[in-house]
Amino acid sequence: MTTDIYPLTFEPVFRDYIWGGRNLETLFGRHLPEGRIAESWEISGHPSSPTVVSNGPLAGKTLPELVTEMGVDLVGTASAEMLARGKFPLLVKLLDANRDLSVQVHPNDAYAGEYENGELGKTEMWYILWAAPNAELIYGVAEGVTRESFKKAIESNTLETQLNRIPIKAGDTVFVPSGTVHALLAGTVAAEIQQNSDTTYRVYDWGRVGDDGKPRPLHIDKALDVIDFDRAAPPLVEPVQVWSGEGLEMDSLVACPQFRIDRVTMEQGLAIEGYCSGVTFEIWGCIKGQVRIEHDDELWPAVDISAVGWVLLPATLGDFTVRASEDSVLLRARIPKPEKGK
Repeated sequence: MTTDIYPLTFEPVFRDYIWGGRNLETLFGRHLPEGRIAESWEISGHPSSPTVVSNGPLAGKTLPELVTEMGVDLVGTASAEMLARGKFPLLVKLLDANRDLSVQVHPNDAYAGEYENGELGKTEMWYILWAAPNAELIYGVAEGVTRESFKKAIESNTLETQLNRIPIKAGDTVFVPSGTVHALLAGTVAAEIQQNSDTTYRVYDWGRVGDDGKPRPLHIDKALDVIDFDRAAPPLVEPVQVWSGEGLEMDSLVACPQFRIDRVTMEQGLAIEGYCSGVTFEIWGCIKGQVRIEHDDELWPAVDISAVGWVLLPATLGDFTVRASEDSVLLRARIPKPEKGK
């Protein structure tokens, strides 16, 4: 068991896809390498792009290494199943949809476990950080669409008629369970919190080609296996108010078996107390303003987080304080306790 229990920050890992751009730099002041940046993996234990600790005595270690070394002290008892599989449960990204993403779908845990070498499925949520005027996204299939009509539309290159579109703006939340057809479209920057998976089945790519001049691969058969054609497209997430008053507002955004996400709005100078009891880690993301994360152990300095930045609080951290250096908005992610019998 390690004694190095303190708030952890990470160096992001950048990914270049054909739909990326430079909006993370121009809109949010992020320091980017040259070229086109589609995704910034902010906190990742996925073997394809693990993030590295950037602060304190654990600096230089990857998140998968921490899972191995710290175990339940890092992830908490609510993530015992993931720990047994050697996986950190969540993955946090920033997405710059400078062009339309492909129309895609993700499998659930059971399907991914059987057909993707034990990989997790992928349920995710987006918090829209920026949206151009009249921005929208694809979410679910249009009313009356069936597996058969969907497949025929793919074959006849008319899939766009089968898709449901939703207008979006900054501050909106979108919950995307596995099995949901979806696509972020051009003119959107989003924070994504998801299961620790990189399994995507691409259905349609707008007839374009990749950097090699060839069409990018599609995964039609697997997509048709996992799409939930009976799921009605819901409206955008309606926040549920948990607390309001004295310069603090807290809203529940998403509560599902894979994660719980809250939004916290704080006025400058306000401080709120928290406690990591050993049940779950917490991830805090500052999406507006700046906050300081403090805790009682004098060995470790406080951590300042500015928009758009993230910090991982280990499950056994104990008491901590979030103090707003200016008016701020934050996202808070946790793992719920498993249901009895699960």
